Amino acid sequence: MAADSVDARTSSWTFLTHHARVLLEIARDPESRLRDIADAIGITERAVQGIVTDLREAGYLTRSKVGRRNHYRINPDQRFRYPTEADLPIGVLLDMFSEHDMATRPLSPSTTT
Repeated sequence: MAADSVDARTSSWTFLTHHARVLLEIARDPESRLRDIADAIGITERAVQGIVTDLREAGYLTRSKVGRRNHYRINPDQRFRYPTEADLPIGVLLDMFSEHDMATRPLSPSTTT
């Protein structure tokens, strides 16, 4: 099999769904605009809006207004939806990625002295 066909086949799927990626972006910045989330993960703003609605309706997050902006609060105790992971809270996923973010984030000048 040629390398090009392997690349095309393996690039058509990912381990994380768009729902998970939207949730992770909100965890990184609870005041993210839908447009910024869409740009960060490469989907349309309308798709992000639908995903945020799904997540709100399923109890994964709440939204409140702070001035003219939305502020999202994630419920880390909400369980995964897939039956084999239904006993795990989504906080496990959020923790894993926040630890990764902290490990890969460059140190600020105030933390290097």
